[in-house]
Amino acid sequence: MRSILLSSIALIALAACGGSEPPPAEPTSSSSASVATPTAPAIAEETARLNAWFDEKYEEQLLRSPISLTQLGRKEKYDQVDDMSEAAQLADLEWRRSVTQEMEENFDYDLLTPEAQTSYDLWKLILERAEEGWKWRNHGYIFEQMGGWQTYPADFLIAFHRVDTEEDAIAFVKRIDGFAVAMNELIDQAEAAAEMDIRPPKFAYRGALIQAQNLVKGAPFDDGEDNSILSDFKTKVAYLVDSEGMPQERADELIADAETALTGAFADVYNRLIEWLETDIENADESFGVSKLPDGKAFYDYRLASSTTTDLTADEVHQIGLDEVARIRSQMEAIKEEFGFEGSLQDFFVFLRDTKDDERLYFPDTDEGRQGYIDGATYYIDNIKEQLPNYFGLLPKADVVVKRVEPYREQDGAAQHYNAGTPDGSRPGVYYAHLSDMTAMPKRELEVIAYHEALPGHHMQISIAQELTDIPQFRTQQFYTAYVEGWALYSEWLAKEMPGTYQDSLSEFGRLGSEIWRAIRLVVDTGLHTKGWTKEQAIAYFKENSAITDAQAVAEVERYITWPGQATGYKIGMIKIQELRAKAEEELGPEFDIRGFHDAILGGGGLPLDLLEKRVDRWVQSEIDAE
Repeated sequence: MRSILLSSIALIALAACGGSEPPPAEPTSSSSASVATPTAPAIAEETARLNAWFDEKYEEQLLRSPISLTQLGRKEKYDQVDDMSEAAQLADLEWRRSVTQEMEENFDYDLLTPEAQTSYDLWKLILERAEEGWKWRNHGYIFEQMGGWQTYPADFLIAFHRVDTEEDAIAFVKRIDGFAVAMNELIDQAEAAAEMDIRPPKFAYRGALIQAQNLVKGAPFDDGEDNSILSDFKTKVAYLVDSEGMPQERADELIADAETALTGAFADVYNRLIEWLETDIENADESFGVSKLPDGKAFYDYRLASSTTTDLTADEVHQIGLDEVARIRSQMEAIKEEFGFEGSLQDFFVFLRDTKDDERLYFPDTDEGRQGYIDGATYYIDNIKEQLPNYFGLLPKADVVVKRVEPYREQDGAAQHYNAGTPDGSRPGVYYAHLSDMTAMPKRELEVIAYHEALPGHHMQISIAQELTDIPQFRTQQFYTAYVEGWALYSEWLAKEMPGTYQDSLSEFGRLGSEIWRAIRLVVDTGLHTKGWTKEQAIAYFKENSAITDAQAVAEVERYITWPGQATGYKIGMIKIQELRAKAEEELGPEFDIRGFHDAILGGGGLPLDLLEKRVDRWVQSEIDAE
């Protein structure tokens, strides 16, 4: 990990200049040579002091981000939006450098409990990641088809900005203008990156362009139905009229203010974005991996390390993927035979992919079919809720609901996803499903995805993390792909141990399909970004090894191209958690407690895999010591 102490920097500079080794420290006197073993009260005091400092600094960090405050259900700075300028990003980094140096200078690592040492290590790691991220700040695609910033203002205002009072409604309107400022700053950065020949592929531009255009359609921009943001605001204001007795006249004034804000600077910045996307797309290639970018290979190495929180090379990740694909295919062969299909596994993939009118395989592409999907996912989630106490000591307070993705950002075949609730449970977590094309939503995947996104997957892990009270608050909001997504993929496998799950062969095939999907990602992601694979080659590999639909294959591969490295964290994280469980089971034998193991995994918040392993090892040792 990187140290920012001036003395350390001086030593590094000496080494870089070829200077001699620093002189050895003066020998200590005999009276000071022996260091007393830290006492329990001293350790408790230093740990309490550090934890209080962490909470103080984390509060400072939150107050620098109005968006983060709102996402946590808090209403400070409720009418503001984060400063997205590069200067503000550098100021945040400099703040983190300063407070990390303060920590290193004022706390004795050897006087901390193991859990507090983990917090200390993690705080330093966050700075290290921020320093690395700053080097590559121009390489990330700001506007792209999957999670580009063009949809974030609407996503945030609709999903996170609650309107409980008239002041909240006024703040909503002010934030429309605030997002216009933020978007202008981000467009400036995207333009600067493009001048360095760093821009996304054409397909990413097209997706971002369509989404941006959709956000300035409808009233008040034209004569169509209400725009998504305006519709949401009207619904929230109507609640005030009904619940607080706000006069309709005042509600109408607030709605008029929102319309003015939308058609003002907000419309201007989106028109600017649309014009730039339409122009700069001509300078982009249709599809490519990031190795094509300036310093692209080094950027991909950074992204791979960031996603997996390991030092695995791209070649190693690629080979792990190939091995896992082969292993899972053999299990799929057995399920195919159990189903009674007589052709090859590849034929079975085609059968599952292309037989759209078989009610065993797909819901009808109707509103009834979409509701059937939501009802089915809810049913499986409710079953898991009943089983949780048998597998976990820690349980989430917040509920989880299943919803269809809003029309302005819904994409055929795009992956389902999860939005966290609030730490106090007042806003439930949401499992979102793209249901615009039901032929891209096979029934066999319904169950496994519900487990991944909701219970015992993302909702379980993220809600528990947010609700933890015995670790510093900053640790409750850490999201490492290998940990978060590794847990969700492990949860698909864990659910198989619970009663009432995967009751038919197709659902079990869906589970295997989900796992091989993530194994394929290891092959495809590294192939695209380090081995010169084309988009078409990646899609073909996907379809050769899974029953994925055409729409899903295209959406997935395009995702990997625009989010380099991100998709590798899932399988790497799952494998690590499985390895930790197998190791604990071997060391503890009949004394192994699945509830205790899961609490060890989830009870420390999101962690890089090396720190997670240390935490689980400590739990195992504590169990041995207790025998």
